[in-house]
Amino acid sequence: MTTKKVEIIVPPKPAHFVGDGFRVHNFIPGSSHLSMKRMDPFIMFDYNSKFHFNGSEIPRGVGVHPHRGFETVTIAYQGKVEHHDSAGGGGIIGEGDVQWMTAAKGILHKEYHEKEWSKQGGIFQMVQLWVNLPAKDKMSSPKYQALKNSEIQKVDLAENGFVEIIAGEYQGVKGSASTFSPVNLMNAKLKSGGKAEFNFPVNFNTGALVIEGNILVNGEEKVSTNHFVLFENKGENFTIEATEDSVILILSGEPLNEPIFPHGPFVMNSREEIMQAFEDFNTGKFGYLED
Repeated sequence: MTTKKVEIIVPPKPAHFVGDGFRVHNFIPGSSHLSMKRMDPFIMFDYNSKFHFNGSEIPRGVGVHPHRGFETVTIAYQGKVEHHDSAGGGGIIGEGDVQWMTAAKGILHKEYHEKEWSKQGGIFQMVQLWVNLPAKDKMSSPKYQALKNSEIQKVDLAENGFVEIIAGEYQGVKGSASTFSPVNLMNAKLKSGGKAEFNFPVNFNTGALVIEGNILVNGEEKVSTNHFVLFENKGENFTIEATEDSVILILSGEPLNEPIFPHGPFVMNSREEIMQAFEDFNTGKFGYLED
């Protein structure tokens, strides 16, 4: 096995608001070296780093909007989000939970700070990742996977900490989410001095975000909080060592190697398919959801 080396360490871009409830740093596709093509099948990555929201009787968030052609994955680290969609999916994403929503042929959804959490306010910290769908699955039926933290598979690393496997596989343990293409998504929660080793195929596009703490990659590259590590498409193995108690989100996926044609909330394979998506949305084929 050969080492998968660091290609670049990407600092967070200035934050911007999505709606009034999500203050995010965009890594994919907005950061250098992290285009949709380079990170395929990961086509969008927003990180709401720790941010304090004051209490509000009216929950902050994003109102009803459409999606087609991909999946949204929301990972809650701190705070709570409430979700509803036109396919009947919905619920509360609590701390440590994950929501995996397959928009596929079309869905309307809305997401807000959970009502009771909103009243109190507090520290909010989340990731939203868009995972592209293969062309053959883009017009499949929408679905919704609500993954409670207690249901997410974990691998104990003894005194080093543990790894939560949201999707994919780690040390022979399979993740909780089902995916349309080979995707690995996991949280390494390491104690100070703890070390974890990862192994992904050479061609898989692989990255990591330091959610908490500071780490050392392959024994030499220092990476601090809120920074994203992009790995080379060479080698298979890499190690992460925590120089203090740390949480690291690992993502690695097999590229679809299909045309990517994005336009706002739709990601398809051609301009014609995007035009069809707008027509279907405007004629009510995405269903109905009250704002």
